[in-house]
Amino acid sequence: MLKVENLFKEFKSDDTEVRAVNQICFDVPEGKFFTLLGPSGCGKTTTLRCIAGLERPGAGRIFIDGEMVSGGDYFTPPDKRNIGMVFQSYAIWPHMDVFSNVAFPLRVGKTNYSKKEIEEKVLQALHTVELDGLEKRSATKLSGGQQQRLALARALVREPKLLLLDEPLSNLDAALREHMRVELRLLQQRLGITTVYVTHDQLEALAMSDIIAVMHNGVIEQLGTPQTIYQKPTNKFIAGFIGNTNWLEGKVIDVVQGKIVNVETKVGIVSSMMANSCNRGDRVMISVRPEAINVETTVPRERRYIQARVESVMFLGEYIDCYLRAGDQSLRAKVHPQINVKSGDMIYVTISAEYCVALLA
Repeated sequence: MLKVENLFKEFKSDDTEVRAVNQICFDVPEGKFFTLLGPSGCGKTTTLRCIAGLERPGAGRIFIDGEMVSGGDYFTPPDKRNIGMVFQSYAIWPHMDVFSNVAFPLRVGKTNYSKKEIEEKVLQALHTVELDGLEKRSATKLSGGQQQRLALARALVREPKLLLLDEPLSNLDAALREHMRVELRLLQQRLGITTVYVTHDQLEALAMSDIIAVMHNGVIEQLGTPQTIYQKPTNKFIAGFIGNTNWLEGKVIDVVQGKIVNVETKVGIVSSMMANSCNRGDRVMISVRPEAINVETTVPRERRYIQARVESVMFLGEYIDCYLRAGDQSLRAKVHPQINVKSGDMIYVTISAEYCVALLA
């Protein structure tokens, strides 16, 4: 539905050229929720603005629903791209009521809608985002969550083929952001609208997306499902950026069935999945997720284990955030709240190979 080919965009700053987006390619199938994820300055918002037509790329081509909207000397302006967009600031009109805010795109567009048609479309858009009955309320009298829904209604009122969202939840408090995350995903699934979402929030991306493109320094480092991005990162940047991880450095001493390696580390031999092809003797870094570390208070039977001391514990309800020390190696584990551990305890750690990834050092 959306196709981006070799997109390139640079900006000039103090007589230097900054490559914001450097030859990136991706496809977004019809009806999918696609997220551009990365730290500030990685190029994700620039990519979104190029798709919207708010920035003109230096090179590359963009297709929406099979039609080229940008490429070479050809450039379709934003108002003719059949898109809806929600900005981080929402950009709602404070001097207008709810109805007028949503009706605005219909009144200024090329199509001449009748008064009745505008009313029907606006009321339907408000119903879609559950703002029924608030048509006459001033936009400034809405809560943060309601303003976000209002911005969505305005983006959806023209029934666009493509919805573009630029960090629309970042201005909400934590509880409301979590609630709106669910609401937005359910709305997107119900409408079946193809969506491109920009965020720096890893949890947000993992929870909402069908496909994630992790960006860094203007390029896409990895493209895949949330499960693949989290469980099978292809390099150290992705493993460190997505969620929390422990790093164990070591040397491959054995390769098992071509997909699992045994690695000699400072804390002992650790088994791990491979992100890259490894051979015996290779130096690797193992990414070990905190949930991959199993903590036991008694010596495990017939299993390889690591002895460690508990340095600190923080009870977080669903789990205990536990910091361990094995020799001079620091480890962080998520421990079940029913396991009784406290600072100073000696415990035994086993590591699940299927949740670890060995990356060439």
